[in-house]
Amino acid sequence: MKGLSGIVSNCDILDDVFEKFVSNTKVFKDREVLRHDYLPERLPHREEQIKLLGETVAPVLKNARSSNLLIYGKTGTGKTAVTKYVLNRLGIKAKELGAPVRFCYVNCRMAGSEYRVFAVLCQNLGVSIPFTGLSAGEVFDRFQAGLDALSIIFIIVLDEIDALIKARGDGLLYELTRMNETLGRSKVAVVGISNDLRLKEFLDPRVLSSLSEEEVVFRPYDAGELRNILLERSVAAFCEKALSDGALSLCAALAAAEHGDARRALDLLRVAGEVAERKGDGCVFEEHVREAEKHIEHNRVIEALRNLTLHSKLVVLSVCHLNKVNASGAITGDIFEVYNELCCEMGVTPLTQRRLGTLVNELDSMGLLNAKVISMGRYGRTKKIRLEIARSLARDVFATDGRLGRFVDYEPKCFSKNPHN
Repeated sequence: MKGLSGIVSNCDILDDVFEKFVSNTKVFKDREVLRHDYLPERLPHREEQIKLLGETVAPVLKNARSSNLLIYGKTGTGKTAVTKYVLNRLGIKAKELGAPVRFCYVNCRMAGSEYRVFAVLCQNLGVSIPFTGLSAGEVFDRFQAGLDALSIIFIIVLDEIDALIKARGDGLLYELTRMNETLGRSKVAVVGISNDLRLKEFLDPRVLSSLSEEEVVFRPYDAGELRNILLERSVAAFCEKALSDGALSLCAALAAAEHGDARRALDLLRVAGEVAERKGDGCVFEEHVREAEKHIEHNRVIEALRNLTLHSKLVVLSVCHLNKVNASGAITGDIFEVYNELCCEMGVTPLTQRRLGTLVNELDSMGLLNAKVISMGRYGRTKKIRLEIARSLARDVFATDGRLGRFVDYEPKCFSKNPHN
């Protein structure tokens, strides 16, 4: 219905959208099957890892502490799914046998700090911890006392532990891996899950020696394996004849080309289904997958920027400022100068130039920066670094960041000292 101005009301627009959605040909039977957090009954092509992880934690069923474990692999290789699957089955078996076993899963990137990790662990044990206000030492003491009072074997899963270590150091792991020396009635085992294969480079040798008792590496899936995974999920996710073989194969091929990421494959398939659904199409085809790929790529960059550690954000922001005045790229020394100035303005202790170089390499591997070694003739070789993403996109993301928002339009003082920038 139109008003006096002849413009359709917002309510009418939404009514049309909802009515179209309800009356359209059904594409999905259960789209939740294609979500990251869905845990299927079977995890294809991960039988070897399931067996190894099961053998590692099995001693807890006889009241013996299991070895600590480090699990490596790129995003979307099944690390979290396999770990949760094995521990869920372990929990069922422990109940049958009356074994005093408990486990707790913590996403370290989401927790963000050592305090929050211990708060989640305490909550799992029924120990009351305020959201903030206590020292890290006090929280750890309460956690240890609460754990020892329960007389259990406690398996702690620290997912994306590399994100916390890069931002805060390895103090958390040091405390946890030494706990069994002071516990009297309970025991602790730690399972660390890392997306970064270089995690060991960030660990103190004392932490590494006590943590890395067992290691499992998850290799990326190939196109055939990804197709099998998608095929199994699609049976439960889509209505009959609502998914073409071409769309399924294209999702697998695109994800295999980018590190064999099962999450990306599932995302592509789900979003392609949603694109087809919005268009009123009864079947998902290759063109729906192509459109979904463009949509996901945009969102992936935004998510990657938001989830960076503070210092990585500051590096990107420094490059962003430098590229504004020199689009050809900046050298590491210039980035370090701007980065130092931003740290000073924020009251944050800057990292060393060597560590900053490591962050640049990580951001390069993520596709957020482009770091290219060029020849300077008789002056040797240097690395030119520029943004690999749109500067406007980086600005938009950082503008909504509570700590960095005021630096989006900041003019570094060092620019006035170095006009050649």
